[in-house]
Amino acid sequence: MMRLLLTHTPEMRANYYGDRALAALGALCELRLNEGDTVPDPARLARMAEGCAIVLSDRQTPGTAAFFDAAPDVVAFLRCAVDIRNVDVEAASRNGILVTRATPGFAVSVAEMALGFMLDLARGISDSVVRYRTGGTPEARRGRTLAGATVGIIGYGVIGAELARLARALGMAVLATDPHRRIAEPDVRQVALRRLLEQADFVVCLAPATPETERLMDAAAFAAMRPEAYFLNLARGELVDDDALAAALDAGRIAGAALDVGRAPDQMPAPALACRADVVATPHVAGLTPAAVEHQAFDTVAQVAALVQGRMPEHAVNAPRAHRLDRLGIAWKDRPG
Repeated sequence: MMRLLLTHTPEMRANYYGDRALAALGALCELRLNEGDTVPDPARLARMAEGCAIVLSDRQTPGTAAFFDAAPDVVAFLRCAVDIRNVDVEAASRNGILVTRATPGFAVSVAEMALGFMLDLARGISDSVVRYRTGGTPEARRGRTLAGATVGIIGYGVIGAELARLARALGMAVLATDPHRRIAEPDVRQVALRRLLEQADFVVCLAPATPETERLMDAAAFAAMRPEAYFLNLARGELVDDDALAAALDAGRIAGAALDVGRAPDQMPAPALACRADVVATPHVAGLTPAAVEHQAFDTVAQVAALVQGRMPEHAVNAPRAHRLDRLGIAWKDRPG
């Protein structure tokens, strides 16, 4: 039976993989589990992977050149996440190792979180909860309704489209900016980023992290927003200049912010921002729901099943260069590209 290393720690397996998917994996191959409580470094990962044809990795475990160069038994490195920026695909390809990724199954989960953030910011829910829980009595302050307000969505992918649907159902006007697609929905107005920043009551960052979007939200971007507007980031920490965000909040150039991601480890919000009274922060959990987690976990189960059966799995990123697939009987003609 083919042997597989699952890099998730016990906590990660509970939160980010789940018992059903784990049982499905166990029916396909012999499992080797990471029973440690830390992300393995390349040398330890190579030792753990000895004798394993497949490494199924969590999002934090990097696939480095040092690992790929020291893993002669590994045929495939599967990532239980969409993001593979910490996987050295070129090094994997040089060693003939297949790399795959999962598909996004968290659009509804993240869009609902964005909606919750907007409600919290508009009505001061967290402020009241914190004051009551610390023995005080919160001030009764007038809130804002979402109906009639304008949400500006930066990055109109599957999450952005789902958020637009939810926002329209609440009676919100929707602006969106995305240089890579033409938005066809009649109730979504596609505008340039500058106009979105100037007009939106809630600016929601959902763009992908690329070299072009690094620090997309900088001092100039925050200066373009209205003083009564709120900023939300549920994408990646790299898109925001944290110092510029803090300065905008300090100066009252924006009304507040909500962050599920940031520049702290594992894409969590930076503590210096998360602890502020004008920020609502959560520890990178927008996509952490059973449905979202199982979607990606079962993507990898399907990929393992394909490899066990001698087929090319879906969502491979370097199939033409993965010559170690020969060991599994996967012919070149079955490889896309």
